[in-house]
Amino acid sequence: MTNTSFFLLLLYDSDIKTEVIMKLIDLNAIYEQYINKAISRCKLEGSIYNYYLFNQEKTCLSHWKTDEYEDFVSWFYPRLRESIDKYVDIGYSFEAFLNKVFFIASKEYKVLTVTGNVTEYSTWCARIPDLYVYEESPEYHFDNREEIITNLICDKKAKKNSRRILALLVKCYNYISDDFIDKVAPMIEIEKEELKSMMDNIRRIRQKKDDEIYYLKERMFCQFYRCKVYEKKLSLMKENTVIHNKINRQLVNARRRLDKLRDRLSLVRKDATNSQVAEAIGIQKGTVDSCLFKLKEKFNLN
Repeated sequence: MTNTSFFLLLLYDSDIKTEVIMKLIDLNAIYEQYINKAISRCKLEGSIYNYYLFNQEKTCLSHWKTDEYEDFVSWFYPRLRESIDKYVDIGYSFEAFLNKVFFIASKEYKVLTVTGNVTEYSTWCARIPDLYVYEESPEYHFDNREEIITNLICDKKAKKNSRRILALLVKCYNYISDDFIDKVAPMIEIEKEELKSMMDNIRRIRQKKDDEIYYLKERMFCQFYRCKVYEKKLSLMKENTVIHNKINRQLVNARRRLDKLRDRLSLVRKDATNSQVAEAIGIQKGTVDSCLFKLKEKFNLN
């Protein structure tokens, strides 16, 4: 029995699986055992995986960090089956063939890793300003809150008209929370559940349009981060090279698409129409027009 056969027997016929054994594995001998049906396909693939896992110094990736190398071997493992099936003995050994596949796969893995790192770096750089700005939401305190609400509700003759605030609340439904509804409902003399029902009505009426706006924003955000990724890639490449010029063209096109998306979003109406407000409340559109016009007039917003 050869040394290789002995270690193979020790590996598969006992529970002893040490790093020393893995380092003595011969890939050609293992493949020969598989061809002769002495070992199963599963054991062949497992042996190849363990060989690469414990023999980094014998591969072309000996200069990689250990953690990075182990991650790559795990990433490479699912490709073993296809690689084994493609091997044809035309003068070079199974080990030489597999090492070549291993080397080519490492190039692909490196490209994917670098691309992923650039994308992650660019995304976080774009998010950092937001994280600082919105780390703590500002709090607004109004000592004369009741006075402000009363001033909004009452007209020039001090006549109370709660419909004005009601129309304004429904108009601004995107910015109204349930907590705010609980606080403002008593001030305009309306039941909380009734006001919440009106808010649900306007959200249902606006659902389709709001979804369109949401997806348009998502496309715009994705395009923005795509531009950031291209910018970062461009900064890492040598100027006036083929790949640099290609990425630069992609960046120009990505920025153009981003500008178009921004223009489209700026033209979309994001608040409810007066007709929709009237439908949600259950009053005439003319009443809503009048209420909102009076508020604009009162605060010189026309």
